[in-house]
Amino acid sequence: MTALVPTDFTARVVWLGAQEVPVKDLVITATPVAEMQLTFAGFGPETHAGLTRPSCSRELKQHPRDTEIRNTRQLCVVSAEEIAEVAADLGLADFDYAWVGASLVLEGISDLTHLPPSSRLQGPDGVTLVVDMLNEPCQEPAVTIARATGGRGKAFKTAATGKRGVTAWVERPGTLRLGDEMRLHIPGQRAWSQLAPAPPR
Repeated sequence: MTALVPTDFTARVVWLGAQEVPVKDLVITATPVAEMQLTFAGFGPETHAGLTRPSCSRELKQHPRDTEIRNTRQLCVVSAEEIAEVAADLGLADFDYAWVGASLVLEGISDLTHLPPSSRLQGPDGVTLVVDMLNEPCQEPAVTIARATGGRGKAFKTAATGKRGVTAWVERPGTLRLGDEMRLHIPGQRAWSQLAPAPPR
């Protein structure tokens, strides 16, 4: 059985960017780039790059804060279509992807935020990203958007629930460029049978 199944779903890279410094005063800053040279540690200028990282509030049920763990949050991948829905809910005609700390914005795959964990997104030169899991909405984008738009970002966490994209890490190094097509590969397994009987606590 093939562990990963290539699909006919593809997405086009419409935006690339790097959050160059850690968030300061809850405001996100990111710089658009035309291409992204990815290594096993992610994208060099990106503040989230690295083979490992300190655990944060997301992992408190697994590890004490600041425990060194494998970095599966090297990149923030979002959907152009989902962000457009978020922007509409916020009443914004224009939306800067830098406001949400996006590394990679893709167009063409519906419901991208809910891709199966461990799915792969593969670029033209073989560069491959592994989807870790959905990215929960947080306060930093809300503050960033509010400051940039005169208060329109306050409802971001609600508007972006289930539409915030996914975090990902580099399985195979390579280069991504604006306009590149990425093909989706999904795990060749059924859903876990105990998922419904065992809700998260």
